[in-house]
Amino acid sequence: MASMQVPTEPDWRTWVRMTRPAFLTLTACGVLLGLATAYACGCGFHPARAAATLVLAVAVHAAANAWNDYHDARSGADAANTSGLFPFTGGSRLIQRGEVTESQMRGLALALAALVVPAGIWLAAAAGGGLLVIGLAGLLLAWAYSAPPLALMRRGLGELTVALAWGLVVVGADYVQRSRFFAIPAVCAVSFALLVANILLINGVPDAEADARVGKRTLAVIAGPEGAAFAYLALTLLAHAWLLVAVLLLVPPQRALLGLLSLPLSLAAALLLWRRRREPSALRSAIGLTIAAAQVHALAMAVGVASIQWV
Repeated sequence: MASMQVPTEPDWRTWVRMTRPAFLTLTACGVLLGLATAYACGCGFHPARAAATLVLAVAVHAAANAWNDYHDARSGADAANTSGLFPFTGGSRLIQRGEVTESQMRGLALALAALVVPAGIWLAAAAGGGLLVIGLAGLLLAWAYSAPPLALMRRGLGELTVALAWGLVVVGADYVQRSRFFAIPAVCAVSFALLVANILLINGVPDAEADARVGKRTLAVIAGPEGAAFAYLALTLLAHAWLLVAVLLLVPPQRALLGLLSLPLSLAAALLLWRRRREPSALRSAIGLTIAAAQVHALAMAVGVASIQWV
């Protein structure tokens, strides 16, 4: 590493790559779901607030990605991970390839957080004080996921942390439009959050050997290949059963059942994970299906819910 030539200042393309932009679409899907639940209730729609919500949510996610890369570099987890499935696992690899320094990655995370806080306060002034609670909780989860002393991702709590974080994305996007808390976005957020948790779970399987060597006790490390596969299937079934039961109980509207379009994708990924649980290098397609399932779930549910206002 010492012999690598690190640029004094990365160009703009490198700064973008440092945020792992391919994963930011997941947050955009969560925002769209929250906007859809507010729109469906006839609460009015504020385009400027919606745009600000999307930008701020994506910025927080980008900051969390950079913060995670920084702490995984500091702990040696990413350096030890030579069998990850890039770009899905093992971080951005920019520090390990000598394209950026740890301090540059840390600086990006802090700069994004510094921009998000005042912008979030401005948005809360327009939408309501409850948004401050949501925003602070989101920033806390983004920090606690990677940073010591909590470093929740190292304690088998990463999946729970990301589920809570992406649930807040949906609830927060709805709150910005509605200016109050409501049951429907919270209920819709649960199934989406569980499928996001599955992304982290399956991503941990190819990384498990390297993570174990540096003492990173992810759920995939703790449960082993079989346990991770069973946990994945359980989360898949729970997410879709939650949505079905919620609609039967008349919480979200019936058209939210469009979210079940993700079930075949999730089940296909679960089958691949079981079959290839001891061949982590063969899990690329299963990981892709898992990411697609979470996105399809949120977008299909958003379309179904929002369509109430289109007739």
